[in-house]
Amino acid sequence: MTDEPTPQDEAAVEAASPERPGGPLPEHPVLRELAGAFPDARFETSVGQDVVRVDRAELVPFVTACKERGFDSFRELCAVDYLRRPPHRFEVVVELLSMELPARLRILVGVPGSRPTVPSITGVCVGANFYEREAYDLFGISFDGHPDLTRILMPDDWQGHPMRKDHPVGAVPVQFKGANTVT
Repeated sequence: MTDEPTPQDEAAVEAASPERPGGPLPEHPVLRELAGAFPDARFETSVGQDVVRVDRAELVPFVTACKERGFDSFRELCAVDYLRRPPHRFEVVVELLSMELPARLRILVGVPGSRPTVPSITGVCVGANFYEREAYDLFGISFDGHPDLTRILMPDDWQGHPMRKDHPVGAVPVQFKGANTVT
């Protein structure tokens, strides 16, 4: 028996190597290919799901590359407000699915609170249209290049964005008839 490393051992060392700017390489061959094409993308696994963090400027090219490699089903887009987490207060989450591979990929994009803008992916994933409008309406995140970035849930004259953690909690007074009567 020799102590020569096998190709599987070398692959395991390469996948665990912290020297790659984007962190360790993912296990799925398509995701490895994406990691090679986007060296700044940071891949990880969360609750058994593949997750990648990309910069705002790389979002559209990354989603386009994912679609070209089989992630052809847009599942969702949502936003999260972390309020006091620098340098990115907000995070836009995009989920893509490939029935062919089969694989699911969650894409995370950090968005600063000082300039909450992200490029629109509606040119690549038409289904993102209303999801981007919802994130704009509720969180105030603008999507550059969106065909109709207008409010979708709140009235047009609504001030602010109600899902932001610093948005005041409002109340509508309710009057109950006979609630204070004693019999």
